[in-house]
Amino acid sequence: MDMRILLAPLAVAFSLGIILGPFVIPILRRLKFGQAIREEGPKAHFKKAGTPTMGGTIFLTTMVLTAVPLSNLFSDRISNLFFLLFATLGYAILGFLDDYIKVVMKRNLGLSAKQKLLGQLFIGLVLYWVLWEVRVERAENPGISSIHIPGTDITFQLTGLYLPLLVVMMIATSNAVNLTDGLDGLVAGTASIAYGAYAIIGMVQSNYMVVIFSASVVGALLSFLVFNAHPAKVFMGDTGSLALGGGLAALAVITKTEFLLLIIGGVFVIETLSVILQVGSFKLRGKRIFRMSPIHHHFELLGWSEWRVVTTFWSIGFLLAGLGIYLEVYLAR
Repeated sequence: MDMRILLAPLAVAFSLGIILGPFVIPILRRLKFGQAIREEGPKAHFKKAGTPTMGGTIFLTTMVLTAVPLSNLFSDRISNLFFLLFATLGYAILGFLDDYIKVVMKRNLGLSAKQKLLGQLFIGLVLYWVLWEVRVERAENPGISSIHIPGTDITFQLTGLYLPLLVVMMIATSNAVNLTDGLDGLVAGTASIAYGAYAIIGMVQSNYMVVIFSASVVGALLSFLVFNAHPAKVFMGDTGSLALGGGLAALAVITKTEFLLLIIGGVFVIETLSVILQVGSFKLRGKRIFRMSPIHHHFELLGWSEWRVVTTFWSIGFLLAGLGIYLEVYLAR
């Protein structure tokens, strides 16, 4: 595969993001789209109150402006791009509504759990329709309902059961990334690593659209990190974190690496499990396992600096992404 398919979207998205950021951040500040800090969160975070949020609009705009034009140059799998963009932007709209209600309308809880779930179900159903009515009829991937076990040659055909799996994947991944978004640069860094892994997997599979989309997201996130790294000048908000989770789940579907996503996105899995364990332990035993969940706050309260926590999680993300690539590329499929 021509390396330009990887490097061009990476470079273009990074450059656009660096240009776009300084224009959008002051606008968010003037609109008073400031972050509200949870009272139950670490006390050190109160100084971040008022930092512009909804910054996910920056890297999402950058990604679209990069991926759409370049996809027309390098790939003809437009249905794949539609699938990836609908998953990403569908969750971005859901996150934007949640942010808008919390920040502008001053309702701290944002969308209700029921409203979020209905929105996520709708997106999942549309994506399932796209898989069957658009992609399969064009014979681009007739084995779309199959599930592969990483590192083996074992494959299961789920047929109708693939719909609930798809919906659960979309909901779980988007919420897991959202839970991880609690420290400056944490999600932007870990997500760029995960998307980078999918860019490599796309190259191995000769799936140009996956490479272009993933590399565009990586470039956009790296440029966003310039403004989001500690001390952050802007936060991505639910607009960005839900979108990133939706995009990752969609990539796993397109590349047939649904189980592998648990490894490549292992940091998000760990964060989610820490919340589940904390809540379960408190309800069943009346005791907490961690000082605070998600687990990145636990390490903060142990005395780790925010930068140390973030770089440690980035490192774990690199190791897990490398493991995921190894299982996909070098072991039997």
